[in-house]
Amino acid sequence: DPTYMIRAIPSNASDNVYCTLLAHSAIHGAMAGYSFTVGMVNGRHAYIPFHRVTSTRNKVKITDRMWARLLSSTNQPSFLSKEDIMEAREAERLANRLPVPASSSEHTKKHSASVLSNGEK
Repeated sequence: DPTYMIRAIPSNASDNVYCTLLAHSAIHGAMAGYSFTVGMVNGRHAYIPFHRVTSTRNKVKITDRMWARLLSSTNQPSFLSKEDIMEAREAERLANRLPVPASSSEHTKKHSASVLSNGEK
């Protein structure tokens, strides 16, 4: 029952309406014999088969603004240290194969210093 979800802030009227609609959709689908979950898809309530929900993984980007908004709107603290955030950014950069910025690359600094000492360009 989604009305018993743990929250950091009290529910409001729209939460109650949404939970009621989810519950009604879940009951109707279960009575029809479907194995599914219910949710909003393009603004409409839909039955979503489990195989569609579990076919791909979505990874939460803890460095993203949406994650910060979620924490802020639910009054939840962030338990991440600066090192955790830097590791997540580095992992995201490696996953997306973005080039390393020249200012933070030790290899670039060392290479530039050796080129300058040899007098080559």
